Amino acid sequence: MLTTTEAENISAHATVLMRVAGMSKRYGDQQALADISFDVPSNEIVGLIGPNGAGKTTLLEAIAGLIPVDSGGVLWRDEALPFGCRSDLIFFLPDGLRPWQEQYVLQVIEFIAAVYLRPTLTVTNTIRLLGLSPVLRKRVDSLSKGFCRRLMLALALLTPHPLLLMDEPFDGFDLRQTREMMNMLREVALSRRTLLMAIHQLIDAQRVCDRFVLLAGGRVRGSGTLDELRRRIGQPSAGLEDIFLALT
Repeated sequence: MLTTTEAENISAHATVLMRVAGMSKRYGDQQALADISFDVPSNEIVGLIGPNGAGKTTLLEAIAGLIPVDSGGVLWRDEALPFGCRSDLIFFLPDGLRPWQEQYVLQVIEFIAAVYLRPTLTVTNTIRLLGLSPVLRKRVDSLSKGFCRRLMLALALLTPHPLLLMDEPFDGFDLRQTREMMNMLREVALSRRTLLMAIHQLIDAQRVCDRFVLLAGGRVRGSGTLDELRRRIGQPSAGLEDIFLALT
């Protein structure tokens, strides 16, 4: 097992996959994002943490290239990533998505797998990983919120994109299901994919994320690993909730 110092050294030298640099977005008189900057290292789970209205969804949409920004941008391995090229490397899974409602679950999965030329074994493993076998022959519009979320997560995992953006990935899951999904996402990160997730439940975020970006009022109030944030506020045993309250 790594010592704390060894783990921190690894974290400090982690390869930066994506960097958000000085991103700002205004809607009329409202400053939705204000000079947002942070790094997303490769093969980690990074949590965007903040209450409703903090700017998490707007930030994910801006990173994905779905909405224009007033200033700033995205760097990919230290090279500028143009607005129109983001979808080649970044896949965004919004909250509450329920597409293809009249189609059967298996048809939707097979369609996405065919689009991205995913092998049968990958499809089978994804269905198993998300626990979708009981609903493969059901229509999407008949799924519970939890199973719909599982389906959307499965579709995201079937894409080849190295960076996955997820907005509230645990919404619709009970405590046991949330733990299962956390374990699944840890497996995804270990398979050399990177995740940036908006999460408003601090307990969930602390359990699954490698590092955090704390947002409030459209601004970054702190970023780093849990130990780095603890050192910043001078409380070596603080939980994420205490850290967030101290910095915001």
